[in-house]
Amino acid sequence: MPDIKYVCLSDMHLGAENSLLSNLTLDCSDTDPRVPSPILSQLVECLKTLISQNETPGKPVLILNGDILELALTTDNEAAMVFERFIELIFPEQGERLFEKILYIPGNHDHHLWETAREAQYIHFITHNDSQKQPGSLLKTPWHTTKLFEPDYVPALFLEGIVHRFPHLTQEKIHTVYPNYALMSKDSDRCVIFSHGHFIESMYMLLSELRCIMFPQQEKPCSIYAIESQNFAWIDFFWSTMGRSGEVGVDVERVYDALQSEAAMKKIVANIAEGLAERYDLPGLGEWAEKRIIKGMLDFLLFKVAKVERAEPEVLLSESARQGLANYIQGPVFEQMTQERDANIPPRMTFVFGHTHKPFEEDMDLEGYHPGMSVYNSGGWVVDTTDCQPLHGGAVILLDENLDSTSLRMYNESKNEQDYAVKVAASTHPNAPPNPFHERIAGLVDPAKNPWKVFSELVYKGVPMRYENLKKHIAEE
Repeated sequence: MPDIKYVCLSDMHLGAENSLLSNLTLDCSDTDPRVPSPILSQLVECLKTLISQNETPGKPVLILNGDILELALTTDNEAAMVFERFIELIFPEQGERLFEKILYIPGNHDHHLWETAREAQYIHFITHNDSQKQPGSLLKTPWHTTKLFEPDYVPALFLEGIVHRFPHLTQEKIHTVYPNYALMSKDSDRCVIFSHGHFIESMYMLLSELRCIMFPQQEKPCSIYAIESQNFAWIDFFWSTMGRSGEVGVDVERVYDALQSEAAMKKIVANIAEGLAERYDLPGLGEWAEKRIIKGMLDFLLFKVAKVERAEPEVLLSESARQGLANYIQGPVFEQMTQERDANIPPRMTFVFGHTHKPFEEDMDLEGYHPGMSVYNSGGWVVDTTDCQPLHGGAVILLDENLDSTSLRMYNESKNEQDYAVKVAASTHPNAPPNPFHERIAGLVDPAKNPWKVFSELVYKGVPMRYENLKKHIAEE
């Protein structure tokens, strides 16, 4: 029987108040990170129940596919404490651990973990390499990405530092790769690629786009290395560190919350425009004109931020994001694959990403690949708006030792309790052989029984609490 070999989660946003996996207080006003969220505890209980049905020895590998810690809109210590609660649940001091190891692929909200990891790796490289360790050596340039296949894993020093505080986990390793990671079957017939997914949106390649605008003779970067090296500082600043900038960071979070309310956003923009117009005098313009110009610029910038893909509520993928996904898989991912494998593309491909917070499974035909790539989105675990978004939800992507795949659709937002029932879904191709792994997992999950039933009940209650939390923050503007 096919067993669970890999478990993939993304977009947990641990530490964020609007994350279902952070422990929100009963009055919906704050979090208590010293205690695990009931939903987080029950999610782990569901995974434990499923994994216990494995018939072969050995534990599965946990792949954390980006935006696991919320480093953009909360403080390091808050995110660290909620991550610590997660570790307690999956690697308990008493009882069996749930996973063999953790592989971490940073996204945009936790991109800073990649920066700290790669810098530490670089120091290790120049201090342990004979051609680099002597003063006066010609030092090599630090690298920005890891290999797609069989990469040299980079230690996640920040995360390992948290984990090593547990006496029974002092030797635990958390391996970091970025931004893409691939698994290949033994017969090279199947390949699964994991990537957080932020590069499907042009927002995260802004500096490359600005460069092409300022210098039209320059071409857009084609390789993932070039994309990351040109845009890493922008991603790290705006999407992974700015919200932690002391009291300024608190206000950045307020602006982010206000993006969900047109009235609150207009108020903030008006306040900024008025303040800047009073403080800085633009030559030849009156204060009224200055306010109009500044307000227009702010409206444009904040509109770009507000229109990120997860803010498109009516479709699983907007046309621009669908094109961005195709461009990313057909471009940088294809280039990385062919560079490392001499243009040998396996006939059965799967691509797993998150980022949009809208889970789905789809069969796609993409240029350069064999027909019928299985594409999965693992959704997310945060409540982004003040009202119900039925396409928003969270999923867990599961794979067996043969790299067959299925999606454990844990929830989608709804006003109806029965719609929160857990289900199992897979990307299917008309000519593909049966997926015994999907069939087995579907047979093991009964949404009307525990632990699945309890999980659904908790999420049904937890989602409106996050609506209330966001409303409270918007009311403070």
